Amino acid sequence: MNNKGQLLLLWTTPVAGILFLIAYFMFPAFAPPMSPTMTPEQVAAFFKEHEASIRGVIIYGNLIGAALVPLFAMIAVQMLRVINSSPVFAYSYIIATGVGLTAFILADFAWGVAIFRPDRDPQLISLLNDMAWFFFIAPAGCIIVQNLCLAGSIYLDARPQPVFPRWVAHFNILTAVLMVPAAFSVLHKTGPLAFDGSLSFTLRLLTYVMYVAVMFFVLLGIVNREVENEGVAA
Repeated sequence: MNNKGQLLLLWTTPVAGILFLIAYFMFPAFAPPMSPTMTPEQVAAFFKEHEASIRGVIIYGNLIGAALVPLFAMIAVQMLRVINSSPVFAYSYIIATGVGLTAFILADFAWGVAIFRPDRDPQLISLLNDMAWFFFIAPAGCIIVQNLCLAGSIYLDARPQPVFPRWVAHFNILTAVLMVPAAFSVLHKTGPLAFDGSLSFTLRLLTYVMYVAVMFFVLLGIVNREVENEGVAA
């Protein structure tokens, strides 16, 4: 296994973080997020008023999604090293990641279609906006599957020096639990469970950002250890 190649690809994760910060501060159209109670006319007016900012969010969102792919691929690769586990955990992780990233891309494209012709019927713009927010917030199940598969693989690792530290499994279980409220955003237009609410939006976003950051440093430690072991073996 080319561990130096893995180490190189892993650094796309901080790139994704930098892109996120740029998008957040330079294109703050969705900070705070739009309210589900807005009328179609209000949504259409919002898109016209924030046209340039929303276009920036769409472009940077596309790049951020692409930059995170190596991180999740590397997690799956490391899961396959757990010989006491089953490859099904890793394959399920890969499929769940693919579905989750697809939902993220669909959200990005739905906003893109809505802003592409801002003079179209407000009802259509509102429909595309609702679709985008649901694609962005509601598919928490994919992330939960990722977390549970990784946690299960770690718990089954009985080697003296496991691939992942044991606490990473506990961390993934906690992450899965914190993602659950977002799944109910399709049922609420107001309150903490709405797609702009404190549980569905704020908690989900902060949890996901924290998860990516923690897993980056976990993988960095794993790959660095492998690189050192390669040097000793040589």
